[in-house]
Amino acid sequence: MSTLTRPAKVTLGSSVRRTSPRRTGRRGAYKGLLFMLPFLIGFVLTYVVPIGYAFSQSVHEKKSSGIGFGPTKTVFAGFANFSSILSDGTFWAGMLRTLLFGAAQITVMLGISLLLALLLDGVAARAVRFFRAGLLIPYVIPGVVSTLIWLFLYSPTASPIVDIAHRAGTSVTFFGGLNTYLSLGNLLTWQGIGFNMILISASLQALPRELYEAARLDGAKEWRIAWSIKAPNITGILVLTGMFSLIGRLQLFTEPLFLRYVAPESISTDFTPMLEIFDRAFKTGDYQYAAAESLVLAAATGILAFVFYRVTNRKMS
Repeated sequence: MSTLTRPAKVTLGSSVRRTSPRRTGRRGAYKGLLFMLPFLIGFVLTYVVPIGYAFSQSVHEKKSSGIGFGPTKTVFAGFANFSSILSDGTFWAGMLRTLLFGAAQITVMLGISLLLALLLDGVAARAVRFFRAGLLIPYVIPGVVSTLIWLFLYSPTASPIVDIAHRAGTSVTFFGGLNTYLSLGNLLTWQGIGFNMILISASLQALPRELYEAARLDGAKEWRIAWSIKAPNITGILVLTGMFSLIGRLQLFTEPLFLRYVAPESISTDFTPMLEIFDRAFKTGDYQYAAAESLVLAAATGILAFVFYRVTNRKMS
């Protein structure tokens, strides 16, 4: 009969030391902190420091000595800039204009993205990769470049669309009144369809295929499967893309800035909150008030995105 050997006991004088769980946890935390250190440094330098600088600017204002002809001095003003923004009708009119425009444009963009994703979900894998790459190209192109492309197409003097319309005996106007919003919305929709379609398509790929097979056995058509099974099961990604799009619309700047060179009478300097901030800072020179506006815009964007996410999640659940 074999005898069982017992493990040797480690005495206090032994060279083997036991590491306490607390010390092991601390070492793991230090290693994790070292891995996060590059991100933390970048986050502090690119987010925390600029926000802190903007806040320090927002609590100051420039005042001229004497009766207004003397040199200007930057003095501490407390929250005077913020109180002025609360009663600034121009700023809030631009905010409301951007929200209403974004509500219509985001709905159309996500609707087209969802439709394309549902259509591609039933196509062969090779064709899906081809169409995804093609639809993603507008998103990959930098915003400035894509805006310049559409700026050429919208130009009343150089646009081939306008030239073809003139030869056909008609006239095409891309700016003025409602046409301004349609032209800008077309540009933004063209930029965002591909990216949102990729996200929605990936969410569709994650759904179990057994649901489709069971529905087909029950005699459901493909459009019925898409409407009753696929779309209701990807509401989470629709809410997420909608929230990201809302944040992007509230920060709308590049596209209306460039389009303004073609239609300054249709796109004013306060067309969006970002244009108002840009004009206030770099044309008027009131950096302190512009810094306060940027902080108010950031806070309003965060609040609206949070409310949108909570309300839509409650309705979808």
